[in-house]
Amino acid sequence: MNKTIHMKSLKYPDIPHYEWKGHLLRKTPEYVMVLCESGREMKHHTKNTTFTMDVTSLEYFFLKEGYTIAMEIEEGKIHSYYCNIAMPSVLNGNQLSFVDLDLDLVKGRNEDWMVVDEDEFETNSVKYGYPAELKEYALKSLNVLQKKIKAASFPFDGSGLEIVKTYYPL
Repeated sequence: MNKTIHMKSLKYPDIPHYEWKGHLLRKTPEYVMVLCESGREMKHHTKNTTFTMDVTSLEYFFLKEGYTIAMEIEEGKIHSYYCNIAMPSVLNGNQLSFVDLDLDLVKGRNEDWMVVDEDEFETNSVKYGYPAELKEYALKSLNVLQKKIKAASFPFDGSGLEIVKTYYPL
């Protein structure tokens, strides 16, 4: 399976934020798994620039849950995580999009998990007029994600690396 997927992050309700491409590894009714190779371009609409990403990442886009997960992979191991709190992702053909709700849960190399961009969440909730239900949804999704991490449940169980190795030896 080597289908190219075009990912697009939006700000509420549908403002282009950033976009990039990757290779579809798995599609289920629950999630889409994508491998994004080092050297890919990320067009950042909000900052009006294009970045070259110098890391390979395994990315999960959940179709019924309020988050996305990107895992930096190097030498067959996961070295860091970047999780966006978001509305559920939407897959339409080879286009995958999600509305980013600002809050992020990250774990850098040799660092502890941290919630970041709480100030951006508060600012944007006013700027973009987040309904109270959306703010509650974002906080609930963050809590669900933190519980998955603590329990080391999918996709924090490392199972995705075996799938990556099937298609792209690391």
